[in-house]
Amino acid sequence: MYNITINSLPVSVDRNMTILEAARKTGIRIPTLCFLEGHAPLGACRVCVVEVEGAKTLMPACATPVQDGMSIKTNSRRVREARRMVVELLLSEHNGDCKYCDRGEDCELKDLAIELGIEDERFSGERLEPTLDDSTPALTREASKCIKCRRCVTVCNEVQGVGALFPQYRGFSAVIGPAFSRPLDSVACVQCGQCAAVCPVGAITERNHIDAVWAALDDPGKHVVVQTAPAIRAALGEEFGLEPGTLVTGRMVSALRAMGFDAVFDTNFAADLTIMEEGSELLMRLTRLLKNHEKAALPQFSSCSPGWIKYLEYYYPEMIPNVSSCKSPQQMFGALAKTYYADKIGKKAEEITVVSVMPCTAKKFEALRPEMRDSGVQDVDYVLTTRELARMIKGSGVAFTELPEGEMDAPLGLSSGAADIFANTGGVMEAALRTVYELVTGRPLPGENLHVQPLAGLEGIKEASLILENVKPEFDFLEEVEVRVAVAHGLGNAGKLLNRIQAGKGDYHFVEIMTCPGGCIGGGGQPRFTDDSVRQKRIEAIYKEDEGKPIRKSHENPAITRIYEEYLGEPLSERSHHLLHTKYNAREVVQ
Repeated sequence: MYNITINSLPVSVDRNMTILEAARKTGIRIPTLCFLEGHAPLGACRVCVVEVEGAKTLMPACATPVQDGMSIKTNSRRVREARRMVVELLLSEHNGDCKYCDRGEDCELKDLAIELGIEDERFSGERLEPTLDDSTPALTREASKCIKCRRCVTVCNEVQGVGALFPQYRGFSAVIGPAFSRPLDSVACVQCGQCAAVCPVGAITERNHIDAVWAALDDPGKHVVVQTAPAIRAALGEEFGLEPGTLVTGRMVSALRAMGFDAVFDTNFAADLTIMEEGSELLMRLTRLLKNHEKAALPQFSSCSPGWIKYLEYYYPEMIPNVSSCKSPQQMFGALAKTYYADKIGKKAEEITVVSVMPCTAKKFEALRPEMRDSGVQDVDYVLTTRELARMIKGSGVAFTELPEGEMDAPLGLSSGAADIFANTGGVMEAALRTVYELVTGRPLPGENLHVQPLAGLEGIKEASLILENVKPEFDFLEEVEVRVAVAHGLGNAGKLLNRIQAGKGDYHFVEIMTCPGGCIGGGGQPRFTDDSVRQKRIEAIYKEDEGKPIRKSHENPAITRIYEEYLGEPLSERSHHLLHTKYNAREVVQ
């Protein structure tokens, strides 16, 4: 430990800390723009400068390690003036109009300007001409708003391992974007939106579907239904001043009704359906291998996360046969809403508009995939992020925090707790194990409160195993089989796990991969700014939602039993294959 002084306050801190970390531990806020938790500091923006006694210049707090006896001032006049100068210079090049920018309410640059008392433009610098890149279905880029903080570069390269964004050129001509200033759709971008989640301004945002959804709601010829992903209920409240992890399921339902949706459904219903199909597919592959002694593509990979699927298509196409053929819950829901549900209410598929509320920007891309039209038309019409839904609720004049608790509509609104935990890293795996284990053995999954503890938490790669004992007679070939599973979240971790598998160092049967850190609760469309403390609170809220449900296993959901009896027949049937399954193809990586 080192003894230091911060703003005349003596404190004892770990010798491995930076000044920024030490200040935060002491409860002192130092503003930052380029810093990202858990990653090597860039020291690029210089907003976090502090005054260190004996130093000739101001020091970047994010990149300066503490020294024993160090005396630091974080808010002296010299520091305040330097920070103000930095922000004024950034503003002089920032081609943003807060009146029309969708980051007007949560722009970190604007908040810093207000905090530093900047009320007018002291420097009138040259600005880049607006150059909107709207080439992808999920994201839009406006380079003239970029402040070159490089957060997007860090998250794209170090967290996700995708490498779609890089700094290029020098000085005023410097830009952040794809190589050779190509449009985003010409490079291997998976459209996960983590860049948009960390961008402090409006340089990268999700593609806006708000006007299209309002137009559909205003069209009397359209029957507009909405589905809400499990991660939304633990994060939406943050947009209305509530603490991260506040569950707002009922108020969210009431808000959607007040906005005019004809039916409010739950993606969780389709998540339960996914477990039935995906679990049956896993058992089918194990049967081929262990009973029939045939080749089987194992491990089986989960297929819920569209950013992960696109990453696989780009970087590991040889492993596409291992991915489950199941569509994501979003797309399963869309296909059933325009067939099963449409039949029930006497509508044609083209008369129904399906709107999804998702924590994920890549869902916008997924909805437009040509494979996703098995209802005869586009299965999901529009996708709103959590942030977009919050803007719509605010625009509709609904007092969100004062709304009563509403309930989802039938038949596509009933779900189990297992479906809720799809939001968390490790949740899809745990939900699958709850059902597969019980189907094979006739007994509940062992473990405290149905949870598989090794799969919980924010460790990047997690492993677990369980031995199948006293199985049902029809599964006697699985007796004493040790089922080995793995979980990765964040595509950088996914790449490490896939490399391990290809090197023969990971002999797994089932692997869950989520695109975003923390899983869907940390999706690219969730409220900003998301760090591990926020992710953990959302994860805990989702587990609480699961544990409060009377039904906690997908195969015990009576609505799932009913749809198989009335419409699908059984898991992996011809009809379920047509509506609920798909296939993927290799993509070329542009160099």
